[in-house]
Amino acid sequence: MLRFIENDEQEPAAQSGKISASDTELLDAYSRTVVQVANDVSDAVVQIKVKKPKSQNQSRRRRRGRGFGAGSGFIISSDGFVVTNSHVVSGAERIEVVLQDGRELVAQLIGDDPATDIAVVQINAENLSYIQFADSDQLQVGQVAIAIGNPYGFQYSLTAGVVSALGRTLRSESGRLIDDVIQTDAALNPGNSGGPLVDSRGRVIGVNTAVILPAQGICFAVTSNLAAYVVGKLIMDGKVRRGYIGIAGQHMRFNPRVVKRFQLPVRSGIMVQSIEADGPAYNSELKTGDIIIGFGTKPVDSIDDLHRFLDESTIGQSVQLTVLRNRRMEKVNVIPVELV
Repeated sequence: MLRFIENDEQEPAAQSGKISASDTELLDAYSRTVVQVANDVSDAVVQIKVKKPKSQNQSRRRRRGRGFGAGSGFIISSDGFVVTNSHVVSGAERIEVVLQDGRELVAQLIGDDPATDIAVVQINAENLSYIQFADSDQLQVGQVAIAIGNPYGFQYSLTAGVVSALGRTLRSESGRLIDDVIQTDAALNPGNSGGPLVDSRGRVIGVNTAVILPAQGICFAVTSNLAAYVVGKLIMDGKVRRGYIGIAGQHMRFNPRVVKRFQLPVRSGIMVQSIEADGPAYNSELKTGDIIIGFGTKPVDSIDDLHRFLDESTIGQSVQLTVLRNRRMEKVNVIPVELV
């Protein structure tokens, strides 16, 4: 028997299992936002096609079952600069960019940075659509995140979700950690690598770079602020400059008694295993067996910390390291050179 409910005795939507009018309005607003972003951004999202040495092409065809399409990218300026992933274009003999209007253009590699998995290529074309970077420092967990790509020659694909975590770290193919990575549940696939992660206003908040295959719905993007910094360096210099001090080290965890005795700000450090004595960096004050625990005024807890501190500003500059040597805390100086 059907039971009709009068207006004054309507059941709450949560109890009845039905979607209320207000919920419908919210869903419609969400849909309108995603549709608007797709309309605004899609023309700036491109397919990146690369030709690599035969051995790489053959293995790629075996994995994918087709011989074209390596990833996605997005245009950031009217003069044709395109951002993508370093792993998409690294080692390519030829790079082509396919626009949404069907134009296929040969691209020039401007520079790539494996340490952050960011690369820039440039095309020569008119009437280009482009998108801008947002300030990723303003991101909040839970806000809308929309991933757009142009995989394998199909028309652009779009997935929507939310920012599920901030401040993650992700190890790049070069072995370095990428700091301050966005985690999102906006689904990705390998063909979407290099495409933009955008907010509800169509601004780039990240560059899609990785998906954790054994997990479901865990995807990562390099933050827009880091990407914008790297992109600027690549356009100006063709690379991102980093310091190098010519040592090999091993992560070492301290006994709690050592931490307490020396009142250390860290619970581990880097034990120097070997020193490049005849290298270009000044490191003669270091000794094998030293344990590095400080870089200038910053504590060093891991090799990743040291990599992060050896940035462009340290090249050619004297830097004071804090080390544990023979059960004593000492200060030594190094002068990093540019990593090549």
